[in-house]
Amino acid sequence: MLVNLKEILKIAEDRKIAIGSFNATGLDSIQAIISAAEELNVPVIIAHAEVHNVFNDISLVAPVMLAVAKNAKVPVCVHLDHGVSMKMIDRALELGFTSVMIDASALPYEENVKITKDVVKKAHALNVSVEAELGRLPTNEDGSEVEMNPENFYTDPKQAQEFVNATGVDALAVCFGTSHGFYKAAPKLNFKVVEECRKSTHLPLVMHGGSGVSEEGFKHAIDAGIRKINYYSYMSKAGYLKAKEVIESNKTLYFHDVVYAAMKAMKENVKEAMEVFAKMK
Repeated sequence: MLVNLKEILKIAEDRKIAIGSFNATGLDSIQAIISAAEELNVPVIIAHAEVHNVFNDISLVAPVMLAVAKNAKVPVCVHLDHGVSMKMIDRALELGFTSVMIDASALPYEENVKITKDVVKKAHALNVSVEAELGRLPTNEDGSEVEMNPENFYTDPKQAQEFVNATGVDALAVCFGTSHGFYKAAPKLNFKVVEECRKSTHLPLVMHGGSGVSEEGFKHAIDAGIRKINYYSYMSKAGYLKAKEVIESNKTLYFHDVVYAAMKAMKENVKEAMEVFAKMK
C-alpha cells in the first residue's frame, strides 16, 4: 500500500516506534527490504538517494519502487533521500514519489529556509511530504569526513522551531552525534538534543546515519522522539560479505547465485533493524 511520509510517520507516532528508511540501490535491495517488512508486518520507507543515482537512474528505479509499494501488504512510502538539486527533486515529484527530502543543510540558514520553503509549496500541492535537515552530520552521504567533532554540527532546538514554522516541513532530520557510513568508534549520542528539538517543533524527527548505532542507542533515540531512522551501510555490508563468501567458495560461476545470496543476507540484516525500530525485541 503506497502512502506518503506524513501518513507513515503518523503510524510511528501512534505506536511510539520508528519506521526504517532503507536505501534501495537495485532490485535486489528492493526485494530484501519489502520482503522483510511483509514478513514482520511493519510499515517501511524505501528510498532512492541522489548520491546513488549513478548506479541506478531514478527514471529506471522509480517505476519499480512505486509498483512494489502499491502491491505491498504493508504501508510503504517511496522517498527521495538527500535531494540536493532541484532537478532531482522535480524528477522525483514527476515520477510519483510520495516523499522527498530537500537537503540544503550545507548552505547558510537563510538559504536553507528559502529552498526548503519552495520545495514544500511545490510538493504539498501534489500531496507529497517533505523532510528537511537542520545541522549537519560530520560525514557526507558517501561516508567522507567533513569534520571530526560532531558537536559542532548539532541541531539547535530554538533554530529548529523557527525553521519548522518558516518552512512547513513534515519531518525534520536532526543531528545529535550520528554519522553516515561505517563507524570507526561507537557514536556518542546526545539525546537531549533530540528531546529539545521534539519539544520545540512537535514534529516527527529523523535520524540519519543510523547504521552502526547500538540497540540501546536506537531505543533511547526513539523514546526521545525519533520516528524515522535511515539505514543503509550495514545492510549493504551484509550483502557484500555474503557475495564475497559465495564467490570465494567456487561453488558457482553464475552471477545470479551471488546476487540472490546477497539479497537474502541483506533481508536478514534489515529484519534485525526493523525489529529494533518497531520495538519487537
